[in-house]
Formats: sequence, C-alpha cells, structure tokens
Amino acid sequence: MPALVLLGAQWGDEGKGKATDLLGGSVDYVVRYQGGNNAGHTVVVGDQKYALHLLPSGILSPGCTPVIGNGVVVDPSVLFSELNGLNERGVDTSKLLISGNAHIITPYNVTVDKVTERFLGKRKIGTTGRGIGPTYADKINRVGIRVQDLYDESILTQKVEAALDVKNQILTKLYNRRAIAVDQVVEELLGYAGKLAPYVADTVLVLNQALEQDKVVLFEGGQGTLLDIDHGTYPFVTSSNPTAGGACTGAGVGPTKISRVIGILKAYTTRVGSGPFPTELFDEDGEALRRIGGERGVTTGRDRRCGWFDAVIARYATRVNGLTDFFLTKLDVLTGWEEIPVCVAYEIDGKRVEELPYSQSDFHHAKPVYENLPGWSEDITSAKSFSDLPKNAQNYVKALEEMSGAPISAIGVGPGRDETIEINSFL
Repeated sequence: MPALVLLGAQWGDEGKGKATDLLGGSVDYVVRYQGGNNAGHTVVVGDQKYALHLLPSGILSPGCTPVIGNGVVVDPSVLFSELNGLNERGVDTSKLLISGNAHIITPYNVTVDKVTERFLGKRKIGTTGRGIGPTYADKINRVGIRVQDLYDESILTQKVEAALDVKNQILTKLYNRRAIAVDQVVEELLGYAGKLAPYVADTVLVLNQALEQDKVVLFEGGQGTLLDIDHGTYPFVTSSNPTAGGACTGAGVGPTKISRVIGILKAYTTRVGSGPFPTELFDEDGEALRRIGGERGVTTGRDRRCGWFDAVIARYATRVNGLTDFFLTKLDVLTGWEEIPVCVAYEIDGKRVEELPYSQSDFHHAKPVYENLPGWSEDITSAKSFSDLPKNAQNYVKALEEMSGAPISAIGVGPGRDETIEINSFL
C-alpha cells in the first residue's frame, strides 16, 4: 500500500489541512514530519472550523492514527492546549503518537527567538517567535532536549545546564536580559512527563511496521517548499525541511517506501513574513485576494502578503520534490476577475528567466513576466466535477497544470470538506 507525502508547493498556507483531511478518511496514519507550532492548518468540517498548529490534520478523521514524528519540535504547552481544545469539542485524541526522539521547545528557546528577532531590527527574518529556530539550532549543536529526556531527571538536568551555560551568557551580556534558572526549567519540563507518557512511542518502528502490514501512511509537511532551510528563499526560511526528502529523515521511513508526492498549490500566491516575493501585489487586487481568501495566518494572525500565481515557483517545487500530483486550492477566490495574470517567467537584469535563479541576489531583483488568462464570474463552489466549472475556469486550471509540470488531481472550490473536485484519486 502507498506511503504518500503531502506538502506545500509555495511559501506555505496553501491549504494542506484541507487536503490532508480529505485523505484522512482513507489512510491509516497521518504523520507530521517537521516544523512545530509555527505551522497552521485550517480544516472546515461541516459548520465547524478547526485551527491546528502542531497536531496532524488527520486527528480529525475517525479511525486514523495521528503521529508527531522525530523531525518535529514540540512545545508541550501548545500541544496540551490543542488537545484540550479538541477534547472539549468532542474530538477523540487518544490515538495520538509522539516520537520519543522529537525535540522539546524549552522556555529559553522561546526567549532567545524573541530577543534575537528584535535585535535584528530591519534585518529580521520574520519568525513566529515561538522558539522553533533556536530549538533546531540546539538539535544541531547537540544540546537539544528530546521527549525521552523527560523520563531521566539526571540527564535532563545535565542537558539543560549545558544549553544554558552559553545562552545565559548571551542573554545577560548581549541582550541585557536576566539569566534563566536551570532548576526552574527542569521543574517545568518534568511537569509534562506524566501527561506526555501515554502518547510517547517508537514511531519509526510503528510506521515501518504499518507499511509492512499494507497500511496507508500519509506524511504531512508544514510550511512550504520555498521555506525549506536548504531549498527555500534563504535566509527567509524555516529551520527544517518541508520538502519531500524531509519526510524520510523526519519520520524514519526510507525513500523507497514513498510512492506518491502531492504538492498543494494555491490558485494564487501568498507569503507570511519577510523575504522576496516577485508577484506580490500592493494594489486593490492584492487587497481583494486577501479579503476574499481570508488571508490571515492561522498561527501568527498576521495578514498574508498576496500575489498572482507564480508558475516558476510551481515548476521548481515539482523538480525539488519529485511531485507526482498537485492539489489546487482556493480556485473560488478568483471568481469575478475579468482577466487573471499568471507569472510565467522572470525578468532579471533585462533577461527573461524561466526557472528559479539559484542566486539569492537575482531572485531579490526578479520582476514577474505575466500572461493574462480570461477570468469567470460564475459561482463555482457547488461544482462537483471538472466539467461543472465554467470554461474559463477549466482553461485556467489546464494552463496552470501545463506550466507547473505535474497533473492537477484535485481542486478546492470552497473551504468545506465536501467542496473539492477530485479528478484523479490519490490512492
């Protein structure tokens, strides 16, 4: 049975939650493999809207086992806040599994994130201030705290001491902040041990055994391709690998197990935070996309920057991830435009460039080259098949598919769970 990877093909916020939820009823496991509570997924079920930040979207699908993999960084306070919120709404969260090798976001990671971002001023990255980057830095520097460390007080204390040995020097001498007490951090973290215990598991073993037993496993990425630490618009990126390769390291499943890689594309483009964005709009069209599309960050609450569809980025995502399919979301938001511009190439120093430039400097100076496609005025939210769409909407989808380099197998025509046109089955 297939192992599927589902990820963002732009800068995140493409509607991965809707896509994961659509598949959730057909898969046995849904796995978050990277990121933390800096990723937000909105899922609409009937008249209920759920905002998920750390939990896999599959937690809303009965019969599906949600998994937080070893590549995720976990803020326990956020985790239990989300779990409690879902439990209060009648959602069963008892099947959740959390890797014992996942790293913990500590209070000092959050502090370092916030003071560093303020210190950078105009050069800030645009982080969410939730401690994600510093936690991944601790992981790489081998001073990170893992979930399993909460069950050995001696090891936990030694690791917190090692981490704060340097961080307190930075906080007090560079940022003029108070030092953080080791005992206070250890006590807070130990307070989560009992509550976490029912969920902690060897998820690498669980997932590989599931695949050997012909179970269907869906790997859900946070953020998006252009925010990947290696392949994104560095340094304006996240601190992990949302691209397809990250599913292997972040969940402990070999690449030969993955049979399909699905990229989520918004019918236009959005971005949260700092960094280059060639098709960004600063006019009435940009404001209309923001208003109609409800473009406000699920996790940050910040308005998203909005622009027209960028086919150069879509082609790049296809190449970097080895995409087999696209899920196109929010097509309904474009209803009402007489013409819809699509970026088909860039102009850089007077030259036409049709692929994403590897140079950060070139990308910063890239100007979009647009091709205008005819729009439509008909309401498409009730469309159940591709043929139900207005002709111009069909042509728009076909044009994006041809430009992007992979088939569009599903189309979101509204926010609801049932407002999706399935062209080709993902399973």
